[in-house]
Amino acid sequence: MSIQKIGPEGLKNIQALNLRIPEKIPEIPFKEEELKSKENDYILVFGTSVFNDGAPVTIRNLKKRFGKDPEISEPCFYNQDWYDKEHFIDIPMEDGWFLIRKAVYEDSRAVQPTELLQTHTFPSAIKCTYAFFTAWYVLQTRLWEHDFVWCCDTDHNCDRIYVGKYHDIDGVNKNGFSIHRHLALRPCYGCID
Repeated sequence: MSIQKIGPEGLKNIQALNLRIPEKIPEIPFKEEELKSKENDYILVFGTSVFNDGAPVTIRNLKKRFGKDPEISEPCFYNQDWYDKEHFIDIPMEDGWFLIRKAVYEDSRAVQPTELLQTHTFPSAIKCTYAFFTAWYVLQTRLWEHDFVWCCDTDHNCDRIYVGKYHDIDGVNKNGFSIHRHLALRPCYGCID
């Protein structure tokens, strides 16, 4: 077995994305031993920074392409707009290879992100979003379909971003790639009776 890969050839076939693939593909920066040790749990992804129309590959531009209504087409984003004015959705994808984990660590469930950051490094929201949509097409898989994954990004209040959970197993919410923020307690939170 070898590591699952989303490479330039697979990306060229995603008509919904219409990505501009660089003429010169950089070498994979990971040693063969590392790829071998991660082949069961990770995907090797080639990131591209620009669509063929010249627009940068950002969460904002991915949202424009995929929309937010599963009744029109899937994959799509979950219908929410709280983050439309946040900086992190305009951070462009970088050209190059990266590894991304296919599933959450079981021992990380329900653990505060501040605690997890002592032993883990979170990926960016754009890498997670890009990996989700490219894996849908190239690998025919839904990454983190029922789970959220923490990201290194924060909103303007420094609340931690988390993404994923495409499908609500309870059937309450519509399908869609979700982007949320973990609200930190600040003095503006209190109780009444």
